[in-house]
Amino acid sequence: MVEKVPHWADLAAEEIIRLKGKKNVVATGITPSGPIHLGNLREILTGDALYRALQDKGSEVEFIYIADTFDPLRKVYPFLPDSYAEHVGKPISEIPDPEGCHENYAEHFLEPFLEAIKILGIEPKVIKAHESYKNGLYTEIIDLTLQNNEKITQILNEIAGRNLEKNFVPLLPKCEKCGRLTTTSIVSFDVKKHQVEYQCKCGHTGIADYSKGEAKLPWRLDWPGRWKIFGVTVEPFGKDHATTGGSYDTGKVITKEIFGYEPPYPFIYEWIYLKGKGAMSSSKGIAIPINEILEILPPSWVRYLILRYKPDKHIDFDPVNGYILLAEDYERLERIYYRLEGTEEEWAELARVYELSQVKGVPKEPGPQVPLRHIITLTQISLGNKELLKEMLIRSGYEKELEKFDEILKRVEYVKNWLEKFAPSQVKFKLQEEIPEIVKSFSPKEKGFLRDLAQKIKEKDWQGEELQNFIYTLAQEHNIEGKRAFQLIYLAFLNQTSGPRAGHFLVSLPKDFVVKRLEEAGTL
Repeated sequence: MVEKVPHWADLAAEEIIRLKGKKNVVATGITPSGPIHLGNLREILTGDALYRALQDKGSEVEFIYIADTFDPLRKVYPFLPDSYAEHVGKPISEIPDPEGCHENYAEHFLEPFLEAIKILGIEPKVIKAHESYKNGLYTEIIDLTLQNNEKITQILNEIAGRNLEKNFVPLLPKCEKCGRLTTTSIVSFDVKKHQVEYQCKCGHTGIADYSKGEAKLPWRLDWPGRWKIFGVTVEPFGKDHATTGGSYDTGKVITKEIFGYEPPYPFIYEWIYLKGKGAMSSSKGIAIPINEILEILPPSWVRYLILRYKPDKHIDFDPVNGYILLAEDYERLERIYYRLEGTEEEWAELARVYELSQVKGVPKEPGPQVPLRHIITLTQISLGNKELLKEMLIRSGYEKELEKFDEILKRVEYVKNWLEKFAPSQVKFKLQEEIPEIVKSFSPKEKGFLRDLAQKIKEKDWQGEELQNFIYTLAQEHNIEGKRAFQLIYLAFLNQTSGPRAGHFLVSLPKDFVVKRLEEAGTL
């Protein structure tokens, strides 16, 4: 039997075990400051792939997700009302949910994200940053930070090109009066008491006990601090953190020289771009929430969308025109994996990405072998009528797939959502109950073509692709361009000049209806 080609996650797992040993902690983290989108998903799905690959290589491994719920609200994002200006600078776990349906702002965006990743088969241990601070997990790290603040200042100045003064103290106390983290400055600190004295821009002076979560480390200290706190050995992160002088460059020095811990294995990934709009970003309003993606794509297809690419390659996601292409890629991958088509070499090349794309283990058999292109057509004809859908599947040669009818119905729901939210106009159609008026304008030659097509369809039972090819042949016999021949068919049935693949479309419909409509169009 041919041997599988290792996936990029398998190769990384081998390297991680060589460098870090057999006991590992894979960490990922995202700030739930807005809708957590497909772009964010690349990080946690990359972590999940590394976690699974490490398990497969025999590593004892834990997978954690750190929700940065103690981060301050940076600004009033496009999706927030202007009234949220009063909350800028406050921890997102301590400001109200913008829609009033969750305990706080952070939970409003975190909960649907956690629900979505569970659907995708991703189940890390979830750690909420504000709870970690309140429970004293960061106390030792903050002690070390305060005791070494001059050395940390030197590291940040030299590596990150900062121009910080010697008395800079990298800690953000929370003002007990206004609740902000970003408007305070430290006057003095007492490591034995775990306290800092601060002055806030709001005019308040106070004492913050950081062992009780009354202060937060800035990102460049928080990140290396959590590596030691949670024993992180592997962490995927975006290219913005990997730039020269970036937060990984400073973090790896701080964690070694200040916290006495080896930095984790870095795994850098590229952005996911929304076609025609740029890199996905909630703060810029360029994003599709993960939950919305899961309304149009099966979970395994979403996993495949990301895992088929090496992390150093950016991904262009096109929910409009790229939807069908992604489906066709996955459908072919599935057929190759179950050896329904393709060579042994193709199987070896693609088998591992198929396995990692599955939510929970590899199914014993493939899903329904009805192309999504065809389901798009049937969905728009059947209009929710399950019995009609079954009839059309039988007529178009997919009777065997009725054994998996429940799965087909799930695909229909995905398609319905896609048609409603993203589908381009050229794939949408509505079957006309009455023959459209425009048919009267067809030339005698064109009407003759339609009458002849009606007769040929009446004479035998056609397969979709067979009829598709025959339409071209018949058009040539009538001296009509192929493009115009298909336009005639679409106009007669849909009152538009484009539509689904005509051969498959006509075969899906009741033969009597097709023949009658073509005969009528050919005689008006």
